[in-house]
Amino acid sequence: MRIAVDALGGDKAPGEIVSGALAAAKKLPEDEVVLVGDESSIRPLASAAPGNVYFKDARGVVGMSEDPAAALRARPDSSVAVAAEMVRRGDAEAFFSAGNTGASVAAALLGIGRVKGCRRPALARMLPFDNPVLLLDVGATVACRPQDLLNFAILGSVFAKRYLRLDGEPRVGLVNVGEEPGKGDDLAKESHALLAAAEGVHFVGNVEGRDVGSGAADVLVTDGFTGNVMLKTAEGVAREILGMVREAMTKNMVNKLAAAALRPSLVAVRDRVDPESYGGAFLIGIRGSVVVGHGNSRARGVENAIMGIARAGSGLVRESEEALVAGRRSIGEAS
Repeated sequence: MRIAVDALGGDKAPGEIVSGALAAAKKLPEDEVVLVGDESSIRPLASAAPGNVYFKDARGVVGMSEDPAAALRARPDSSVAVAAEMVRRGDAEAFFSAGNTGASVAAALLGIGRVKGCRRPALARMLPFDNPVLLLDVGATVACRPQDLLNFAILGSVFAKRYLRLDGEPRVGLVNVGEEPGKGDDLAKESHALLAAAEGVHFVGNVEGRDVGSGAADVLVTDGFTGNVMLKTAEGVAREILGMVREAMTKNMVNKLAAAALRPSLVAVRDRVDPESYGGAFLIGIRGSVVVGHGNSRARGVENAIMGIARAGSGLVRESEEALVAGRRSIGEAS
């Protein structure tokens, strides 16, 4: 694969972005990484770059507080716009940006476009349980229709099977306030009926919030508002619990000695729930692989995001379009 990296987007850019991209490139010798940005400022940071790292000049960056659409119109040569244009032209198969999330989504939608049959894209994020779960949408489409949630289930199934290396079809659950089919609002009820009727979706029914990490499903679908609240709540709770554990383990000398013995295990848990373990959220439903990273992404997160793009692999768009056409036909919609 050829992966374009927005080297100027993010609070830690360009240093941490370039460092993470180089680390990923060294682990992916058969792939190519293109650093997109002001070449005069990013090339000196890449003096130790392996031979599969290239540069693409861009002349600006969309700030975190800027209006995405207005900024992209005013600066079509910004790093995120140039990265998206590379995907549109076929000069890259994917792009990563830790910059303005709205600008990344807008650049993907306007510059690359959606796959055939997808009305709205979704941001998909892995949740780091014993059995990882793909949650979507986590913020791209706040107001959804039942058909959108069916599309998310189809797209999420294609992605999860590739990313998680599943042998069988991914189990899909609908986030709801109860397990019974009749639970929830109109969106949940109508979506349940569509998911249950669609071929190509291994639908296992409703999944309540307390069962998200139980292994009941491989893919969880919901609207972007609910998914974003779920994700931010999970990250916040994990951070607070880790803080409480840290406080308890350093309370006195006995606890400190115990913490020293447990340190490898505690560090492993901390790294596992760290948002940078996956590096960002995949914007699926786009004619290319797009990953939106945290604004404060460091090198580890950037590296893991690029590794995730390579893990999903080539051919994702074609397979997604074929699955969407089959899913729509199974519920009686014209393709």
